Amino acid sequence: MNLRPALLAPLALATLALVARAESPDRAPPESRAQVEAAVHALRPVLVAHGSLEAAILAYAPGRFHAVDEGTLAAPRANARCPAGMASVGDRFCVDRYEGSLALRRADGSETPWSPFATPVDGNVYVAHSVAGVSPQGYVSAAQAQAACNASGKRLCAPVEWRAACGGSHAWAYPYGPARQAGKCHDTGAAPMLAFYSDRARVGWGLRELNDPRLDQMTGTVAKTGEWTACVNDYGVYDMVGNLDEWTADPNGTFQGGYWLDTSQHGEGCAYRTIAHGFRYHDYSTGFRCCADAR
Repeated sequence: MNLRPALLAPLALATLALVARAESPDRAPPESRAQVEAAVHALRPVLVAHGSLEAAILAYAPGRFHAVDEGTLAAPRANARCPAGMASVGDRFCVDRYEGSLALRRADGSETPWSPFATPVDGNVYVAHSVAGVSPQGYVSAAQAQAACNASGKRLCAPVEWRAACGGSHAWAYPYGPARQAGKCHDTGAAPMLAFYSDRARVGWGLRELNDPRLDQMTGTVAKTGEWTACVNDYGVYDMVGNLDEWTADPNGTFQGGYWLDTSQHGEGCAYRTIAHGFRYHDYSTGFRCCADAR
């Protein structure tokens, strides 16, 4: 289980719901008691660190919830065309076929590849690329992804655009169909935080641990772009569910699609999204892809 802070609140709230459902401990059926005991046991490390369930919820839940700035969908355009490497979504807009990677732009205008396992450095100029068969960029914030998309003549996708692209022309719940099919997308794998920082799971992980370059280099974590050949929609867009979370242009901070350890805790497949992190947040699971206006 991936115990990123944003994912603990739902588990705690579920525990509260189970407790509230029982009339009293002596009258609760054995099945309900077992569920509550199992949930409390799972939360024990958090309770030890924070002292009470209420304190744990306050520590891990977002300080405020916000409405998502969904953006808008452009009307279809006759003879709409997209730049090379991008797919047309209903003749409305263009989207990168692959999750984004970065190149560092030097002062003379030349570019050099940037490690997908390194956090981008604020102040540098990065250019977004969409390439098959490479490790996509993790450790990136929405602000950094937006700047990189802009530097390549594109933009970060609006949330409504991202969802329209994910489900293909049929608006399916998953890129490949209406229901989840195991093994189609990279939605299972290794938990690097537990491999490297299990000793700190009780107190929670900070940004230093969550941005450790080793995490996405561990076997069973990030896959190369397009490697999961069945995780594609009829627009020819890959990996929109699983592999890496993908930032959108919501200025309050929203990423969608889930990553290899979670494509369901905040919605299913193309409907998955997290609003718990700000526009400048980043960790090993956060990636992106760009959109552009159709020509």
